Amino acid sequence: MKGTSVFFIEQNLLPFHFQIQEAKTCSDSCHAIRTMMVRGAGAIGAIAGFAMAQAATEAPESEFLSFIADARRTIESTRPTARNLFHAVERVYAAARISRTAALAEAQQIADRDAADSLKIGEYGNGLITDGMHIETHCNAGWLAFVDYGTALSPVYLAHREGKKIFVYADETRPRSQGARLTAWELKQAGVPHTIIPDNAGAWLMSLGKIDMMIVGADRIAANGDVANKIGTLEKAIAAKEYGVPFYVAAPTSTFDMNCPDGKHIPIEERSEDEVLYQNGIGSDGRDVRVLVCSPGSSALNPAFDVTPAKYITGIITEKGIIQPGTESIQKLFNSHL
Repeated sequence: MKGTSVFFIEQNLLPFHFQIQEAKTCSDSCHAIRTMMVRGAGAIGAIAGFAMAQAATEAPESEFLSFIADARRTIESTRPTARNLFHAVERVYAAARISRTAALAEAQQIADRDAADSLKIGEYGNGLITDGMHIETHCNAGWLAFVDYGTALSPVYLAHREGKKIFVYADETRPRSQGARLTAWELKQAGVPHTIIPDNAGAWLMSLGKIDMMIVGADRIAANGDVANKIGTLEKAIAAKEYGVPFYVAAPTSTFDMNCPDGKHIPIEERSEDEVLYQNGIGSDGRDVRVLVCSPGSSALNPAFDVTPAKYITGIITEKGIIQPGTESIQKLFNSHL
């Protein structure tokens, strides 16, 4: 953040174009979240916190409290599943009621903490990775999805930097193809050996013994350890359980929702059917193209997330350590955290 402007990578343009965008107002930041220019749990949380701070700077003195309350509702409506968004907005809103300066400071602190937590997740997760491992991922939970380092990919990056010989299978992650477009792009930049696989290839590779571990991120974790993550995560977890593949979720404590008892209470975002019906890319002439890839006239259902029950999860990698999914262990984590 510089002044009252938030600068971010326009993720919809990747991997074909790298562009930094500027959100000058709270409305601009909300648009960036809603249209997924900024996506990923930590990145959404960071820009949502900054959006709340922007609202505090924009609020007229005579209507300050009502203005920031309205802004809070608008920000929270942009992506209903992502817990980090609500966590950040709650904290910055409380700070804004003290002062505009306090709101800006709190937003910056949330962003800085996100990067620090991601690094710690990488350190703990790296301890699970041994030389020669083949790791599968789903969606994108790397540094693009956070302020830095990421969650699911943070252990991968640290393992690679240590010289461990690892290989990553990146699920394409339809319909928006975050794995094929973003995770693969990140891994290529970092020099991590990898390949993109169709979403429906994971179970087959597991059955052949080609996957040693699966690590995914999370958008919201319920108090009992049920995890909401990008659609398609649930079926990977079921397959991993069947074939004895350790299935880990990597997420900071800011992703846990202690007021949500279980996965049935997690709101699931429904996005436009166009994300399923159309694909964006570049043509042979290098120009951006948008192509209808489904039967003309057919409709599409597009839930953005699914919920993986805690029983399918081997462990949750947090900045405080690796815990077993379940109400008791999560409550213990938060008691020690507080």
